[in-house]
Amino acid sequence: MRKLDLAVALVILAVGTTGAAWLLAGRGGAPASVTGDEALQEEAERGPHGGRLLRADDFEVEVLIFEAGVPPEFRVYAYRDGAPLPAAELDGHIELGRLGGVRESLALLPEGAYLRSAGPVAEPHSFDVELTVAHRGETHAFRYASYEGRTEIPRRVADAQGVEVERAGPATLVREVELTGTIQVSPERIAEVRARFPGVVTEVRLSVGDTVAKGERLASIETNESLRSVALAAPIAGTVVERHVQVGQVAGEEPLFVIADLSEVWAQLDVFGADIGVVRAGQRVRITTLDGRELAGTIDWLSPLVAHGSQSLRARVVLANPDGALRPGQFVRAHVGVERIDVPLAVRRSALQTFRGRDVVFARVGDVYEVRMLEVGRGDRERVEVLDGLAPGEEYVVAQSFLVKADIEKAGASHDH
Repeated sequence: MRKLDLAVALVILAVGTTGAAWLLAGRGGAPASVTGDEALQEEAERGPHGGRLLRADDFEVEVLIFEAGVPPEFRVYAYRDGAPLPAAELDGHIELGRLGGVRESLALLPEGAYLRSAGPVAEPHSFDVELTVAHRGETHAFRYASYEGRTEIPRRVADAQGVEVERAGPATLVREVELTGTIQVSPERIAEVRARFPGVVTEVRLSVGDTVAKGERLASIETNESLRSVALAAPIAGTVVERHVQVGQVAGEEPLFVIADLSEVWAQLDVFGADIGVVRAGQRVRITTLDGRELAGTIDWLSPLVAHGSQSLRARVVLANPDGALRPGQFVRAHVGVERIDVPLAVRRSALQTFRGRDVVFARVGDVYEVRMLEVGRGDRERVEVLDGLAPGEEYVVAQSFLVKADIEKAGASHDH
């Protein structure tokens, strides 16, 4: 935790070196022993094994978290006048106080030259430590703070930076399969326009791409029998997608115009292999175009027949297209929700950051933010299941988590082992 030097000086004046030693522990300062004189220094003194060295008169202990080839565990070495003491002569106990008031109790068991914690030390290794070691009827107690992955950001500063939190809790995940397909026009929304009577085309008003209202004149034809001009009208409203007529042309039975109503289109999706067994009518679908446009829909029809050549089924999604942005023939991807899974604890995928190669989120308690190493399970587009590392109901950062990570790294995320 970062503290202003001026504030530290005021604390020392107010409470003296004994109280200040405990407060300074958060800066990486020397721990305070309740049985010996406290020393104020910027860095904790280190013992022969690289651990934190704590003193009480002529009795010393060295504390470290060892994790080479084993789950993280506390190891405690003891010395009298600098000489190592056999672990079999020692009794020990460790109490850990974590952010948010969580406390953990670990027994210390003799093993060779050291005492080791009876259970693993959960990440993050960020806590206030109370260590008790007894030797031949004499008990020594030590306290120190060992913080990692932690920083403090005043609420008004966090709010100004857009940092937002929510509470971790249960969620429903949606398992999806990905399909591909194309945009098609519904056959009910296509009209081929022919001349009612043979004749010569005397006028053409519209071309490909023009929009037309129902009943609007498309062209005029002078009939061969009566030489009377007859209007060729649009049977539906829509867009002219084909034109096969010119002025002076003799109109026969062939289509002169094709009009398509593109206000509603189909996404025709191809379903292959194992997906055939899980895709069903009624399932929700997210459609994505190559230009990044996203639409939501539902499978309203699934072909009862398998295409012989591709061994695929055709699935149909009806999509509103009021602005005409979806064009027939356009390639699309679809994500179909085929299963809903209830999980007891999940976090937003957008909240995840990487810290020391692990997936993490940042918990908030008051103005303090601290890393939480996660074991994650199943996930979907929005959320990921949490198997370990975060408690239900804990507040975690869901917006601007990268700013919190940067502040922690700037502060110095020690790993005091």
